[in-house]
Amino acid sequence: MDDNGLKIGEVTELTGLSATTLRHYDSHGLITSSARSPGGFRLYSQDDLRRILLVRRMKPLGFTLDQMREFLDAAEIIQNPDDIPAAERKQAEATLANIREEARNRYEKLLKQLGYAEEFLELVTGLES
Repeated sequence: MDDNGLKIGEVTELTGLSATTLRHYDSHGLITSSARSPGGFRLYSQDDLRRILLVRRMKPLGFTLDQMREFLDAAEIIQNPDDIPAAERKQAEATLANIREEARNRYEKLLKQLGYAEEFLELVTGLES
């Protein structure tokens, strides 16, 4: 990373996401590069990278783009509460609580599915003996 930020290729290497996916998220307002190079290329800061990684972690849990945006906006308010009205902070806290509960439910469902997959693999392996 140079002083201006990470280029999109560097971000794809660090995150495992494609440049197309990053542009898609950008077009939907989930992530935005903090700067542009003199040639007009996107440059991502460490904060941008953290936001991208949050999105990447939410995607396998089946969160929609709108849910991701709500979460990211709420997280931003919680992390930078200065000059944010109390009602807006309270709404952000409620959003985070809802997303946390939904993530926990989805995680538990995935664990159950993983258990089924492990059982199935044991059965298939037993048939080969």
